Amino acid sequence: MKTCWRKIQAAENSYAALRAACSIHGILLEPVRAPAADITCYSLNSVTARKFEDEIRGAGCITIAGGPYASACYREVTSYADYVVVGEGEHALPALLHHITEDPGNPVIPPGVATAETFQPTNSSVFLDAYPPFSDIKGYIECSRGCPFHCGYCQTPSLFGGSMRHRSIDSIVACANRVRDARFVTPNAFAYGSDGRSPRFEKIRKLMNKIESNIYFGTFPSEVRPEFICPESLEIVGHYCRNTKLHFGAQSGSDRILTMLQRGHSVSDVVSAVELCHTYGITPVVDFILGLPFENTEDQLKSLDLIRWISKYGQIHVHQFLPLPGTSLSGTLPGPIISEVQKVLGNLALRGKVTGSWCDHEIRFFTTPSNDIT
Repeated sequence: MKTCWRKIQAAENSYAALRAACSIHGILLEPVRAPAADITCYSLNSVTARKFEDEIRGAGCITIAGGPYASACYREVTSYADYVVVGEGEHALPALLHHITEDPGNPVIPPGVATAETFQPTNSSVFLDAYPPFSDIKGYIECSRGCPFHCGYCQTPSLFGGSMRHRSIDSIVACANRVRDARFVTPNAFAYGSDGRSPRFEKIRKLMNKIESNIYFGTFPSEVRPEFICPESLEIVGHYCRNTKLHFGAQSGSDRILTMLQRGHSVSDVVSAVELCHTYGITPVVDFILGLPFENTEDQLKSLDLIRWISKYGQIHVHQFLPLPGTSLSGTLPGPIISEVQKVLGNLALRGKVTGSWCDHEIRFFTTPSNDIT
């Protein structure tokens, strides 16, 4: 049977990773721009799920959905997809494909897969070293998975767990040295080798010393947390890395909001991180979320003040709050962004200081902030 992967821009790295995982089992995931026989796989987030629901429902083939939205809302997605891979897909997807092609009469589906009739949850996490991050289709190198922080807007802990798992140094190096530019995926690049709360910079240095290709670390899509930005982490970037920017999340200029989000850092941590970046000649690229459901005018104006100040030293990436399933803020609604904030953001955008999607969520998922990468 022919197995296909529906090309979706927001899921390009998922394709690279799952194509590699399937190839280990002798399965070729062929890219397509429309459903194709015999099996078509989709990776869906909260925006693309709406875009592709009707296509999946009307596809004339077996359909498999996965990704953050399908994992969190598998009961809904099984109403229009034949199968849903819930959570990590490196083991579950090849197992499901073998089930469909070689044992279709068996009513017991593999763990980690849901149908309209049943769900068999998995009882284990993926061991990252067991699967290469990419094979013939180049992707980012996922060096860590999971996060000990439970920020109210973020799906990472519900998808990958609250404990960090790391790909080994040897595994990362083997992939990194196959490409000219090594770029990484991780919830917090400066947490590599650690529990996610207390950095172990000696592990990062050991990794960097073995990579021969150009290293881009702590820049999109391997962001960092502001409290991990310190002289030692910045010296690592300056010594080993080609990127001249660091991408990290402030999310708000209000300590009240940061506490409600359970961010685990303060506004002063953000200020310190920006100042340190400036001292070390590194451009900060700082994320903000506006329109949080419990955010008031004073909170937004505090964020605006911080955005104005950061714009003197770096760049800002802003988007409107999007309630994601599987998070503590799921089911809430975004609040309005006041006109003064929108006006200032527009002016800063014209000056090249602000990027993002504070008016249109689709911009966030269907475009890449390429000017923030290096």
